[in-house]
Amino acid sequence: MMKYDRTKTRALVVKEPSEQLALGFAPTIVSIDEVMAPTGYTGLSAFHKYWGKKPIECLGFLVEKLTHPNDLVVDPFVGSGLIARECALRKRRFIGIDINPVSIELARMISDLPSLEQYDAALQKMKSAVRHSIDESYLLADGKTASHYLWDRECLKEVWISRKGKGGREVRATTQHDLTQSAKYADYHARLIRPLRFFQNSRINTAPTLSLSDIFTGRALRNIDLIIESIPSAPENLRRALLLTLTASIGQMSSMVFAITGRGKTTGEGTGKVEVGSWVIGYWRPPLHFEINVWNCFQRRADKLVTALSDLGQPSSFKVADSANAVFSGAADIALLNDNSINALKRLPDSSVSLVLTDPPHSDRIPYLELSELWNAILGRDSNFGDEIVVSNARERGKTKAQYNQQMHTLLCEVDRVLVPGGSLALLFNARDADSWNGLIREQSDISLQYYGCFPMAYSANSVVQDNRAGAMKSDYVLVYRKSGVAARKSSFETQIHTIPGWSEDFPKAKGEPDAIHVSVG
Repeated sequence: MMKYDRTKTRALVVKEPSEQLALGFAPTIVSIDEVMAPTGYTGLSAFHKYWGKKPIECLGFLVEKLTHPNDLVVDPFVGSGLIARECALRKRRFIGIDINPVSIELARMISDLPSLEQYDAALQKMKSAVRHSIDESYLLADGKTASHYLWDRECLKEVWISRKGKGGREVRATTQHDLTQSAKYADYHARLIRPLRFFQNSRINTAPTLSLSDIFTGRALRNIDLIIESIPSAPENLRRALLLTLTASIGQMSSMVFAITGRGKTTGEGTGKVEVGSWVIGYWRPPLHFEINVWNCFQRRADKLVTALSDLGQPSSFKVADSANAVFSGAADIALLNDNSINALKRLPDSSVSLVLTDPPHSDRIPYLELSELWNAILGRDSNFGDEIVVSNARERGKTKAQYNQQMHTLLCEVDRVLVPGGSLALLFNARDADSWNGLIREQSDISLQYYGCFPMAYSANSVVQDNRAGAMKSDYVLVYRKSGVAARKSSFETQIHTIPGWSEDFPKAKGEPDAIHVSVG
């Protein structure tokens, strides 16, 4: 593949302001410069901890260049849901599909936000109802409230009290009172979170026996129940936003928050301080870890959404439905379907979609549904593990690369069927081995999709795991296919395609492969 130099890219379109700017969303008109050097996520797009978010600049660029207003865009793997709002803001109809319940809930929240006034009023009411009871469980002998407990396995090492300003915290030695407080809730079992379902997967440190009590202290589970109990049942979009606030903050409430010792969290330089880490990817329970005040975790995440809603002002209102028919009939702008991608595509009419833009699971890179089990348990939603298109290291699931490739080929057949003649498929993908590409690059004699070319898509956010894992990839490819038939509608993409840095008509090669796989352009 060709290399590109970000310093030599040139803007082809003037950037215009829009309501997205304050949220970290891409502007309504996206330049190639922005695609090549995306910004990090801020505001609404940074609210949730869902993994695998792709640059909104690239998503917006593809929607703008490959479709026209009122065209239908479909994403069979909607993920974090950011694409739904991107399409609606550009006057495109949208259908999003995902087998992961939390993905659909996130997409619904982003598309149907509560007002700032609604959300803030609910927070204040919840605070009045449960904050005092939660803080009681963290009371110290002198009546102050603890913010952090530093544990070394089952041994409580220190107790912290957060302070505003440069002091940061007051560190105290453990007292008998602290041990008694903790023991008071040791046998608590969650009432409002469904039992977890895990598989034996060493890659993410899960096992069928892993339970809520392994991940949280009894005190944390008791306080999480209090928060869930205080969330209002209506309106639906407000309840959804508050539950997702809880899922976004739940990792910091767990025993998976590692303590950083011997180096600065941001500088990497040596320091004698113990610093607070975070939940990254997987269900690792480090020996040296923190227990953090549950309300403080919830409040910090809620504050992020308050800021995002405040910056947004009066959000655009989109009609969202759970049926694709509502989009075809004009009753809704967006349809969000919690379903297997292939099954959902089979229910769409022939030649009805202008663009399929999607970021499917990249072989075995990240098992999203398994990782999301804790979030879905809080939402009270069950996960359909059997129908997920993925390669999993959990052998009992039988999710092999051969099965994955066959399912991806079946998916491409359905994409080919639903695309209008001349319609486009933009597939965001990368993998370390050649086998993982087989579902995409083998001879597609039974479909009319023709490979057009690709370009590298840089990630928009740094990742601790991505930056430190041996062999980790730093970008994805955007693979563009076009459906044959009548002459394709001319698009601005075609006029700019060769100016995209790194654009190539060759198929990307897997790491370690000697040569790129050449595919002729249709």
